[in-house]
Amino acid sequence: MSARTPLEIRALRMLARREHSRQELEQKLAAHRESCGADVLAEVLDTLEQQGYLSEQRAVEQIARTRRARFGSHRIVHELKAKGIDAHLIDNILPTLKETELEAALNIWSRKFDHPPVSREERGKQVRFMMNRGFSMETIRQVLAQVDEAST
Repeated sequence: MSARTPLEIRALRMLARREHSRQELEQKLAAHRESCGADVLAEVLDTLEQQGYLSEQRAVEQIARTRRARFGSHRIVHELKAKGIDAHLIDNILPTLKETELEAALNIWSRKFDHPPVSREERGKQVRFMMNRGFSMETIRQVLAQVDEAST
């Protein structure tokens, strides 16, 4: 077994803290590219993928799992795209996100608001909050309808 390079050790330390996408890890290690060259960085990332230390699938699952408690599907998908995750991996996780969308929206709404909106302004505020969290208008309507039903 060959000794690990300083760049590889740095990458492994980052991966030990949490999962990263290849693009994300490459950006973080880019500052050290000058000392070793771009081709060495690509080679290190390839090696980490082959050895199973760097996995986009695990990164997608971790991001979806950790963000679900605070955000809707739209926001999570946007974050995955920003991290350079392949579209097919996003498409694979989307049904799972959609499955838990309403439950997550209800939990987030109930943590933030203690009562259904009583005025148009308050309803707008709640809708904007939920939209900023990445929920679709359809999901927000369902949440508000359930909350209205429960309060009557």
